Parts: sequence; C-alpha cells; structure tokens
Amino acid sequence: MSRYWVTCGTPTIPGILNPMTAACDRGFVPDKIHILSNPPVMEYVEESTELMTEVVTSYGGGAETTVHELSHETDFTSIVDYYRTQVEQSADDDEVAIDVTPGRKFMSAIAFQAGIQFGADHVYYFHRKAGGYYGQFYPEIPRTATDLIDFTEVL
Repeated sequence: MSRYWVTCGTPTIPGILNPMTAACDRGFVPDKIHILSNPPVMEYVEESTELMTEVVTSYGGGAETTVHELSHETDFTSIVDYYRTQVEQSADDDEVAIDVTPGRKFMSAIAFQAGIQFGADHVYYFHRKAGGYYGQFYPEIPRTATDLIDFTEVL
C-alpha cells in the first residue's frame, strides 16, 4: 500500500508545505508526492520538493517526489488529466490525498472536483483560522489557529 500526496505549486512555500505537514501530523505520511508546476511557480516548487522530503523524513517516512510541469497555467485539460491520472493509477489498496489548498482558484476548483469525481480517499484543505499567520510554517502556527479539513468527510 502506498500513500499519495497530490498537490500543485503556488508562490508561497508555506502554501505548499503546510497542508502536507498538517496531514503528516494527523498520521497521513505520504510515500509518493506529486506536484503540478507551471512557469510562474517553478522556483517555489523546486524549493518545496526538498522541504517536503525533510518533512516526511521527520515523520518517519520516505517519499518519492515527482513534479509534473504544465507549459501554461491555464491548460485546464492537462490539470484535470493530472488529478485523474493520480487517482486512477493508484492501486485499490493505495490511499490518495488531493490537496486543494495551494494554487490559483481555478486549480483548487479543478482539484476539488477531480478529487470527489474520481474517488480520492481524501480531499484536504488547510484552513488558517487567523489571518496573522500568513506566510508562516505549520510548526510556527498554534494548532488552534489551523484546521485540516477533509472534504470527503464533510460531504
């Protein structure tokens, strides 16, 4: 059984890292990380991949990271295909989590719909309840100021 973390890039590193760190803190430590990148966020994705490996290692795991690159951020068909492929390529006993937190609103909307439609095990959203913690990393934010919402449990 493998655990997949499926996400996309954004121009803030905490926006990429915090949801996965919160999931690890809850016990979902991924074995495979898939990140969707595009030209405006490429440098943030590159830096985040190293940090994601460190986070997973600190929770006792080891993850293989794959970056999927779009040539243009509004390639909607490829965005849908990316999420569909991640869910459909997983085995029946694998666990797939789609993170809808980072990225442009249309990417989050596509990730959410794809996660629900294609049967992801988790569709996570990292909610900062207090605005004063923008740009800070998960370990620096009080747990009472955050919530990791799994929309598969809400719906």
